[in-house]
Amino acid sequence: MKAIQPVSIWANGSNSQATQLSLTIVSDNLSTSATLYYQLLSEDGIQLAQGNLTIDGEEYQTWGSSSDVNNEAYVIAATKLSLILID
Repeated sequence: MKAIQPVSIWANGSNSQATQLSLTIVSDNLSTSATLYYQLLSEDGIQLAQGNLTIDGEEYQTWGSSSDVNNEAYVIAATKLSLILID
Protein backbone atom coordinates (compact mmCIF):
# COMPACT_ATOMS: atom_id res chain seq x y z
CA MET A 1 0.00 0.00 0.00
CA LYS A 2 1.22 3.51 -0.85
CA ALA A 3 0.13 6.94 0.31
CA ILE A 4 -1.33 9.23 -2.35
CA GLN A 5 -2.13 12.91 -2.54
CA PRO A 6 -5.72 13.04 -1.24
CA VAL A 7 -8.45 12.89 -3.88
CA SER A 8 -12.17 13.43 -3.39
CA ILE A 9 -14.37 10.47 -4.22
CA TRP A 10 -18.15 10.35 -4.11
CA ALA A 11 -18.98 7.25 -2.08
CA ASN A 12 -22.14 6.25 -0.24
CA GLY A 13 -23.81 9.61 -0.78
CA SER A 14 -20.98 11.88 0.34
CA ASN A 15 -17.54 13.09 -0.64
CA SER A 16 -14.68 11.21 1.00
CA GLN A 17 -10.92 11.57 0.73
CA ALA A 18 -8.89 8.67 -0.66
CA THR A 19 -5.37 8.77 0.77
CA GLN A 20 -4.05 5.27 0.01
CA LEU A 21 -3.59 3.11 -3.08
CA SER A 22 -3.57 -0.67 -2.68
CA LEU A 23 -2.56 -3.08 -5.47
CA THR A 24 -2.88 -6.84 -5.92
CA ILE A 25 -1.83 -8.86 -8.95
CA VAL A 26 -4.82 -10.67 -10.43
CA SER A 27 -2.91 -12.32 -13.27
CA ASP A 28 0.44 -12.15 -15.04
CA ASN A 29 1.23 -14.20 -18.12
CA LEU A 30 4.97 -13.68 -17.40
CA SER A 31 5.47 -12.58 -20.98
CA THR A 32 3.44 -9.62 -22.21
CA SER A 33 0.80 -8.44 -19.73
CA ALA A 34 -0.45 -8.36 -16.16
CA THR A 35 -3.75 -7.36 -14.60
CA LEU A 36 -3.77 -5.56 -11.27
CA TYR A 37 -6.69 -4.99 -8.89
CA TYR A 38 -6.57 -1.57 -7.26
CA GLN A 39 -8.37 -0.03 -4.33
CA LEU A 40 -8.49 3.61 -3.30
CA LEU A 41 -8.83 3.72 0.47
CA SER A 42 -9.57 6.34 3.09
CA GLU A 43 -7.18 7.05 5.95
CA ASP A 44 -9.22 4.53 7.98
CA GLY A 45 -8.81 1.84 5.31
CA ILE A 46 -12.35 2.10 3.97
CA GLN A 47 -12.61 1.23 0.26
CA LEU A 48 -13.88 4.21 -1.72
CA ALA A 49 -13.17 2.99 -5.26
CA GLN A 50 -11.82 -0.14 -6.93
CA GLY A 51 -11.17 -1.67 -10.30
CA ASN A 52 -8.71 -3.47 -12.55
CA LEU A 53 -5.97 -2.13 -14.76
CA THR A 54 -3.70 -3.78 -17.29
CA ILE A 55 0.04 -3.37 -17.71
CA ASP A 56 1.18 -4.40 -21.18
CA GLY A 57 3.47 -3.51 -24.06
CA GLU A 58 6.40 -1.24 -23.22
CA GLU A 59 5.00 -0.62 -19.72
CA TYR A 60 5.15 -4.36 -19.01
CA GLN A 61 8.76 -4.55 -20.21
CA THR A 62 9.74 -1.51 -18.10
CA TRP A 63 8.00 -2.98 -15.08
CA GLY A 64 9.73 -6.36 -15.52
CA SER A 65 13.19 -4.84 -15.84
CA SER A 66 12.84 -2.45 -12.89
CA SER A 67 15.14 -2.90 -9.90
CA ASP A 68 12.04 -2.61 -7.65
CA VAL A 69 9.06 -4.17 -9.42
CA ASN A 70 6.70 -3.49 -6.50
CA ASN A 71 7.40 0.23 -6.49
CA GLU A 72 7.26 0.37 -10.30
CA ALA A 73 3.80 -1.26 -10.25
CA TYR A 74 2.59 1.56 -7.99
CA VAL A 75 4.17 4.20 -10.23
CA ILE A 76 2.49 2.74 -13.32
CA ALA A 77 -0.88 2.38 -11.57
CA ALA A 78 -0.75 5.92 -10.16
CA THR A 79 0.03 7.29 -13.62
CA LYS A 80 -2.86 5.36 -15.20
CA LEU A 81 -5.24 6.54 -12.47
CA SER A 82 -3.97 10.16 -12.49
CA LEU A 83 -2.85 9.92 -8.85
CA ILE A 84 0.23 11.37 -7.18
CA LEU A 85 2.22 9.06 -4.90
CA ILE A 86 3.60 10.53 -1.68
CA ASP A 87 7.00 9.25 -0.57
